[in-house]
Amino acid sequence: MEKDERQALKAKIIEMIAKYEHDVKETEKMTEPVKPENSLGRISRMDAINNKSVMEASLRNKISKLNKLRLALQKIDDPGFGTCARCKKNIQSGRLMFMPESTKCVKCAS
Repeated sequence: MEKDERQALKAKIIEMIAKYEHDVKETEKMTEPVKPENSLGRISRMDAINNKSVMEASLRNKISKLNKLRLALQKIDDPGFGTCARCKKNIQSGRLMFMPESTKCVKCAS
């Protein structure tokens, strides 16, 4: 990976980390418990509980992605960064720009 590509990727990762940190905070607000004293009907309350479950799953996914991005940012200056963990070939730069946390090339990931 060339130095300028690495710098562009580093900037992209930093930008994505900021976005995911914001998304995590917003999603955490939506996963607060549904209070029984809210004047909701039985069906509306069940909907609210269901939506909360969906948001909790989304929150877990966002936290996982955020952690992977932070790890990628830590490892970006390592000589092996951008090399497929399986076949040891370079991961395509387009894949890294789209998914900076990738540790495998497209062929090995599928």
